[in-house]
Amino acid sequence: QVQLVESGGNLVQAGGSLRLSCAASGRTFSTYAMGWFRQAPGKEREFVAGISRGGISTSYADSVKGRFTISRDNAKNTVYLQMNSLKPEDTAVYYCAAGSKPVVPIHVYEYNYWGQGTQVTVSS
Repeated sequence: QVQLVESGGNLVQAGGSLRLSCAASGRTFSTYAMGWFRQAPGKEREFVAGISRGGISTSYADSVKGRFTISRDNAKNTVYLQMNSLKPEDTAVYYCAAGSKPVVPIHVYEYNYWGQGTQVTVSS
């Protein structure tokens, strides 16, 4: 069992930056691939970024490539999402997720555990 707690969401102006953090409980954090998803009102939850167990492999949605960076610190049981050049269309609730697959999962159904989410609002 893994419990995930996101933090770092806030209101920011377009062009600004935020760093989201996701703290995981338990001693098995390094055995999970981790991902960030987001969900805007009236839309489906969508993949944003993912990182492999050891942090070697990453994957990004086309809409955030070059602007967002996912990273992890297995010693601190934490995964991060650095978001730069934010746009109003990035406004959503951002969720952290843990998956047991050996590669970087990009689909919602491939993740086993989810956090409660943190709100990111980008004003124009």
